[in-house]
Amino acid sequence: MFKIFLRELRRLATTPLYWFMLVGGPVFCTVLLTTLMHEGLPSELPVGVVDMDRTPTSRNLTRNIDAFQVCRVEAHFATANEARHAMQRDEIYAFYLIPEGTTRKLLAQQQPTVSFYTNPQYLVAASLTYKDMRMMSELMGGAATRSVLTARGVGNSQQMGMLQPIVIDCHPIANPSLNYNVYLSNILLPGILSLFFLFMTVYGIGIEIKEGTADALMAEAAGGGTVGDWRTAARALFGKLAAQGLGMHVMAWLLMLYLYGALHFPCHCGLPVMLLVASLFVVASQGLGVLMICALPGLRMGLSFASLWGVISFSICGMSFPVMAMPAWIQGLAVLFPLRHYYLLYVNCALDGYPLANAWPFAAALLAFAILPLLFVRRFGHIMRHTAYAP
Repeated sequence: MFKIFLRELRRLATTPLYWFMLVGGPVFCTVLLTTLMHEGLPSELPVGVVDMDRTPTSRNLTRNIDAFQVCRVEAHFATANEARHAMQRDEIYAFYLIPEGTTRKLLAQQQPTVSFYTNPQYLVAASLTYKDMRMMSELMGGAATRSVLTARGVGNSQQMGMLQPIVIDCHPIANPSLNYNVYLSNILLPGILSLFFLFMTVYGIGIEIKEGTADALMAEAAGGGTVGDWRTAARALFGKLAAQGLGMHVMAWLLMLYLYGALHFPCHCGLPVMLLVASLFVVASQGLGVLMICALPGLRMGLSFASLWGVISFSICGMSFPVMAMPAWIQGLAVLFPLRHYYLLYVNCALDGYPLANAWPFAAALLAFAILPLLFVRRFGHIMRHTAYAP
């Protein structure tokens, strides 16, 4: 097996595609995502204002919208139609419509109606601008009500009791700054890394069939023994996985050091625990890759299987939509994705600070993926000896 290990290391060092899957692609994605969201939260998103009231109150409302961190008043429009066309041209993400007579109705306590329009095609931008515009509308109504109460001689403490009978003291857990970089990069980057590892595992086995080197691989693994023996197949398979896994572990550990050491993302369980979780994730990805190429023993079909399964994992892991809100059959399907278990380990250990022993079912699930190659040793040997390459 050591000869196969050295053989695979030479192939890794001399094949540019391996360098891209192991180093180039992961490093590019890591730098891109972490620098793209280095501020933590999108800010200064361009919005428009349609001020048909043209009063000091409406102008003050516009200035307050512009003062928010997320929104920046990019343009003023005469009509809602002009603002809508600007939003369709992607010049602004949203616009705020102040109808004529808003101030007069506001002071007369007649419930004026203001409107704000967002483009849900850009989910994050639409959600953030909607939040700020709605907050500004509520603050404007509260300010008008307070002016009326002051004119009637109501004291400040009584005013606040009427305007805000319940005070909300909000403490976001684990990510108090609501940093999108923390929220997204901690799962997107390991998921991308796992996707490259799946490709690498499938490609490393499938290329032996394509290039016709499978017989030489098995002969070297046999070492003068029987090529068809399952022990020969085990030496060939685990020699390849050990060489690839060495590089994968280095990249996974470097990612953990970058996220929790250089960027200081929340890690309440300690860096060694996350390094162990990353190692479990690596061997789980390799095990799933072996299953894929053994189930579909062709380079093209194996890579297609890996890309489909890897991309779906981002949606089904629970990062973007809670798994418990999905249909029951999808909840059951989610356990077949290593990224789902890595996400639960990350939440339990890094964010909540629980010991790894408290999250043992998710660690055991990754170990179950890791032992899949043991179940496919004979299948791997059969593929290496009898499968012909089909373009």
